[in-house]
Amino acid sequence: MATEEVGKPASLPPYPQMIVEAIDALKQKEGANKSAISKYIESKYGDLPAGHSTLLTVHLTRMKESGELVFFKNNYQMPDPTAPPRRGRGRPPKPKDPAAQGAVASPPRPRGRPKKDPNAEPAPKKPKPATAPPAVSKTGRPRGRPRKVQP
Repeated sequence: MATEEVGKPASLPPYPQMIVEAIDALKQKEGANKSAISKYIESKYGDLPAGHSTLLTVHLTRMKESGELVFFKNNYQMPDPTAPPRRGRGRPPKPKDPAAQGAVASPPRPRGRPKKDPNAEPAPKKPKPATAPPAVSKTGRPRGRPRKVQP
């Protein structure tokens, strides 16, 4: 078996590093477009992988989304160092209250019904209140649906 790695290009720097180097070297005021960056990388590093254009597109998109590059009028440029960092989408989280962090939280209640105290005295039984006999209806019929007549 072969001990050498087959098909691996000779030690290229990472794509983000090559892209930043290309944008700096091109020194265009408005930034550099993708084809100019690609041509610079191809001229400087001769043996590039087969999917160079795809890799370049993927890395440019990733750098644009992470904020390492700014995409404006179809050109990529380095972000202004004095500009404030971009905020993410949505509402920012509320600041944490320092007093709430220091407080010791009580242990959570256990699940289920609490156990009976074995030392507690049994509760005295309450006498049932005397109830009046149910009132008989005025018609003399029982409540509800009449029973089915057997033929």
